[in-house]
Amino acid sequence: MASPVSVYNSNALDTHISSTSRESLKMELLADVSLLPGEDRIIDKDIIYICPFSGAVKGKVLITNYRLYFKSSDADVAVVLDVPLGAISRVEKMGGASSRGENSYGLDIICKDMRNLRFALKQEGHSRRDIFELLFRHAFPLSHGLPLFAYVTQEKYEESGWNVYKPIEEFRRQGLPNSKWRITFINKNYELCDTYPTVLAVPHKSKEEDLRRVAAFRSRGRIPVLSWIHRENQAVIVRCSQPLVGMSGKRNKDDERYLDLIREANHTTKLTIYDARPNVNAVANKATGGGYEGDEYQNAELIFLDIQNIHVMRESLKKLKDIVYPNVEESHWLSSLESTHWLEHVKLVLSGAIQVADKVSSGNSVVVHCSDGWDRTAQLTSLAMLMLDSHYRTLRGFQVLIEKEWISFGHKFASRIGHGDKNYADQDRSPIFVQFIDCVWQMTKQFPTAFEFNERLLLTILDHLYSCRFGTFLYNCESARDQHEVRSKAVSLWSLVNSKMDNYLNPFYTPESGRVLYPVASMRHLELWVTYYIRWNPRIRQQQQSPVEQRYKELLALRDEYLKKLEELQLSDSSPSSRLANSPTPNTSSSTSSTPSQQYTHLQTPL
Repeated sequence: MASPVSVYNSNALDTHISSTSRESLKMELLADVSLLPGEDRIIDKDIIYICPFSGAVKGKVLITNYRLYFKSSDADVAVVLDVPLGAISRVEKMGGASSRGENSYGLDIICKDMRNLRFALKQEGHSRRDIFELLFRHAFPLSHGLPLFAYVTQEKYEESGWNVYKPIEEFRRQGLPNSKWRITFINKNYELCDTYPTVLAVPHKSKEEDLRRVAAFRSRGRIPVLSWIHRENQAVIVRCSQPLVGMSGKRNKDDERYLDLIREANHTTKLTIYDARPNVNAVANKATGGGYEGDEYQNAELIFLDIQNIHVMRESLKKLKDIVYPNVEESHWLSSLESTHWLEHVKLVLSGAIQVADKVSSGNSVVVHCSDGWDRTAQLTSLAMLMLDSHYRTLRGFQVLIEKEWISFGHKFASRIGHGDKNYADQDRSPIFVQFIDCVWQMTKQFPTAFEFNERLLLTILDHLYSCRFGTFLYNCESARDQHEVRSKAVSLWSLVNSKMDNYLNPFYTPESGRVLYPVASMRHLELWVTYYIRWNPRIRQQQQSPVEQRYKELLALRDEYLKKLEELQLSDSSPSSRLANSPTPNTSSSTSSTPSQQYTHLQTPL
């Protein structure tokens, strides 16, 4: 079936095929692999894919510095796998030299995107050594002193996605600075807080020295700063980390005064502090020097939102994967899904964001934090802003929201995802951002006309969260991205998205500025995101395209076609020769002399 390339010890699986036909078959199998600029072939090999849906499938695997690509050679079973190496969590050897049984010797590949792959090889010699070592090396480049693919790719786009989010412009859009809030560059060299952005919005009355003293009392120096302001009532969403209260119950007058300045900015009677953690966890954090705001914070109320930590979320998604891959647990589906607690966690995150949005909408300023302010805090602020501000529900606005609340404010993408790192058991790994995108998807299901972008955008974002093809989600914070020159050496994901915007637009979108969205965060109204979590199941994949959306797109294409023909007719009708031929006589009524465009302005489609 494949070319016997001696350097890779490849063995033909079907010895009856002549070497000429094997060569041509090999070329055919891998001919349709469209490599990216900068993507290099590393190895190709005859292999058997143990497909959980179709059984053992013979074919050819190609490994590049970006992807693992498999294509079946069996005419009866068409199987194609195209897996970015960044999506691989771990690679393990299956069976040994003495293994008995068909297809018991090969590789197990566990992926971060809700699937696993198993490949079998012949047991002769060391047939898997080369492929295992090369795959391991290129799937985990940082563990082997190699660059991430984002630094290797030569992709070029007309628009730079790095220009999507400009902090000063975004603050201006919100109406800042104003008499109550100012912009500070105190963190321009990341000296105040190395995980915060360089541009911050703080109360106008606060001085730079105040900010430094407050930073000393907040975990990781992550002081309370403005994320969003309500244009009408001037209520704000402020984000930060936990205060360093400790077991002895330390106080910091500067921190207490600073929160009061936030409250006074729009004359809120009582500042609401939303602590994302369960109460018991917040109390336990005191033992490690953290804690929460106590009664000494006058004119403030503290509300715990009971959202679990990163370790609980990691285990919950792991349980979900167990019941959906490779086969869906049909017999006890509802109880199995409930036992993962995944939707319960989604509900609590959405419920917390609804409380934040409702409080701000009613004119009360809020402060949001968890422990360090880069996981649950980012989920709550960004979702609340999505509910309150229709700008973030546009295609470009959503990009700004992610850049602002997640990337610039230091969600630890490198630690949570483990880009290019072989340490799959690292306790810092957690699907916090995946959970946020799931919450956004839940909102798009409940408000199908409120979002300019579609589900494909959400899937694309999650795919490239892992792929390492773009620089957008690399590293833990802005200071690390600056240090590694991400903006100058890598491409932004938004460059890809904005070069193909039509792919990501929701045909049902109806702009409604000023409308606040309040999704229903009850278990009865939440759904499992099947087209993400179970998309590798062929039965599910066949059902992915909504027939209504498909028909709508067809009608839109038809409309565009008719409008184009109409434009051509107008152009031909307005040409000099046609004007001479159709020049009106002096007594022709004025209505007949109207231009074709005027004649057709009433033309409307049923859509």
